[in-house]
Amino acid sequence: MRTIAYRNTAAVGLAVIALTAVGCSDAKNIGGSAPPEVGLIATSETEAPPAEVTLVGERDVEVTLTGPIAAKYASATESQRQALGKPLTGDRNAGARESGVLFQQFQGGVITAKNGEAGTPGFITWGRIREAWNVPRDPEGVPEVTGENGSVGPLGAPTSDEVTVGDLLVTTFDHGKIAYDAKTDQVEVTVNGSVVPSGL
Repeated sequence: MRTIAYRNTAAVGLAVIALTAVGCSDAKNIGGSAPPEVGLIATSETEAPPAEVTLVGERDVEVTLTGPIAAKYASATESQRQALGKPLTGDRNAGARESGVLFQQFQGGVITAKNGEAGTPGFITWGRIREAWNVPRDPEGVPEVTGENGSVGPLGAPTSDEVTVGDLLVTTFDHGKIAYDAKTDQVEVTVNGSVVPSGL
């Protein structure tokens, strides 16, 4: 795995101001002026996301994640990685949709990104929210055997990771959201502002 470090350097302009002030002072203050103060140069390093992450998938098949999918996996916490599990292989489990959405299925979830451009965020979807997202639905979001699911379904692609809102776990999508109440095991699906059956 290759990692490139970028260095952002910001110079503090106090030295320039102090030297300009000394150069512009009148003759009376030349001998009695204090020496100019020189500011420190502030630096910080930001590690760039990796271009590739190689993992061992099911049946010990090597899987290489790239682009936003690799960046999201690399930034995931250890508990998120454990919950995702091993990456799945095959065309149905990884690739790009006609819309440009990229995806990589794992044993316990999926990472998706809107496209492969650098800086595009990736999102993790898992658990009951993923199950509800994967229910085939008609264009209005009502569960239907011949409907579409996942990013090609009426909810569209994820626009957030799972976040806690009060007692609920919520993931937002292009055209709605899915909320899960772990206490009651209830899932609420909202498509284009309307609550629809979860289908679970």
